[in-house]
Amino acid sequence: MTSLFNVAKPAWHVIDAKGQVVGRLAVRVAAMLRGKHKPTFVPQEKCGDHVVIVNADKVVFTGKKHTDKIYHWHSGFPGGKKQRSVRDQLVHKPEEVLRKAVVGMLPKNRLAKEQAKMLRIFAGEVHPHFAQADKPTVL
Repeated sequence: MTSLFNVAKPAWHVIDAKGQVVGRLAVRVAAMLRGKHKPTFVPQEKCGDHVVIVNADKVVFTGKKHTDKIYHWHSGFPGGKKQRSVRDQLVHKPEEVLRKAVVGMLPKNRLAKEQAKMLRIFAGEVHPHFAQADKPTVL
């Protein structure tokens, strides 16, 4: 896709999610993926940055969301509705908690798929993108 606008080269941000509230973190990350923090932001272009989130298993929820918030999905077979609470989801797939929060805040169009590919989430502190991102980003 050729751009008519002067779009800057995407940067890499490493964000430590330890002790951060999920919704507030997801708002900032979604804005970075879209590129809204840049002066060259164009809504119809892919001008966002790459975001690497580490320590996704140490995020915080406010209130009673650990027990009250439920993730639903369906297997596709009759009677295949499945559900899991946030507490269980953080044990089984902690990356998906943040991924669902961030992707849900992106626009619902083709460009959102491209922007979501620029998000990388890891449960621990180790990630393979040290060469791209030199220092962690403070939010």
